[in-house]
Amino acid sequence: MIRFFFIRLVVPLLLLFLVRSVLRSIFQSFRAMQQPPQDTARNAPTVPAGGELKKDPVCGTYVSPAASLSRNVNGSVVYFCSKECRDRYKVA
Repeated sequence: MIRFFFIRLVVPLLLLFLVRSVLRSIFQSFRAMQQPPQDTARNAPTVPAGGELKKDPVCGTYVSPAASLSRNVNGSVVYFCSKECRDRYKVA
């Protein structure tokens, strides 16, 4: 009785799931090859590459002025790499 159950029901179901998963992966790979490449301009960074770097006075990291947080301190602009460094500079 148990042998009949395995031979007639379980083994065919396992084979069906195996074939289904193989076919699904094949079709997904074909579908991925047919899709056009994504727009690279949409994924481009918003901060311009290159240019002058400013040194964070708290941690010493060099940051781009376009990507940094800045504050006017005694008439000069100070650049920070993160909010945490800016807050630590206020305390000091």
